[in-house]
Amino acid sequence: MNSFATTSFLVPTTLLATAVAALILLLIKRRLLFHSTKKLNYPPIAGTIFHLLFNLHRLVEYQTALSRKYKTFRILTPFGNYVYTADPANVEYILKLNFLNYGKGDFNYDMVRDFLGDGIFAVDGDKWRQQRKIAIFEFSTKVLRDYSSRAFKNSASELTGIVSKLASCNQMMNIHIQDLFMKSTLDSIFKVGFGVNLGVLSRLEEGEAISNAFDEASCQIVYRYFDIFWKVKRFLNIGSESKMKKNIQLLDDFVYAVISRKTKQLAEQGQDFLEKEDIFVQISRRKRETI
Repeated sequence: MNSFATTSFLVPTTLLATAVAALILLLIKRRLLFHSTKKLNYPPIAGTIFHLLFNLHRLVEYQTALSRKYKTFRILTPFGNYVYTADPANVEYILKLNFLNYGKGDFNYDMVRDFLGDGIFAVDGDKWRQQRKIAIFEFSTKVLRDYSSRAFKNSASELTGIVSKLASCNQMMNIHIQDLFMKSTLDSIFKVGFGVNLGVLSRLEEGEAISNAFDEASCQIVYRYFDIFWKVKRFLNIGSESKMKKNIQLLDDFVYAVISRKTKQLAEQGQDFLEKEDIFVQISRRKRETI
């Protein structure tokens, strides 16, 4: 009886999986036939989403190899094409000469908004222009430029010390340089943004937790592009999306605690505290001047 029930369950499941796979292959074939008859100057096809899935464990290396072979290429999916480019002329055209024509779009915004909210890297249109205007104004001030330069130099100095120490102990094989660069960047950004020493490079416990949550949330954003059921998982709060929710909550709690603490310090110390000139202080100063 158990064997029969199992077989009865597996047969429709197998048929469903086969039908889905056949549908995906059919859609890709139709796209290939359509583009071959149009004779337009499309970038070459370097693979499909299945190639990306197969190389997901080494996605950066795989895409780097493709970029060396094709400066601009397409990856086919059942519902659209992804276009990648490493051509400097195309990058300049997209990011500078015709930037407004290349928005993030609702699809990408939906993917990243849990993590990035309505930040400058997630939004288009008026929201983007407003945030860009604020960013340009803040970073154009000499005080903030000097402050940020010191922050990045201090972080770079700490990073140099770590690498030098490992080298002197003949532990160069234990250096994961990408991880160190990421930690150095996080320390610098939090210092410039909030005037807070996150201490990821120094392996402070809180800093390590924030760094891990940030890394895991960033990875989950990438996985969403391959997981057609991610919204279902988010709604049910299961699997990778459950972990994503916990990581974002950890990041939110940390950032809001920093904002609350800084706001209280501003209220208590006033002008003396404003001399630190991180981005949070800069924005607070502008609000005070406009009231």
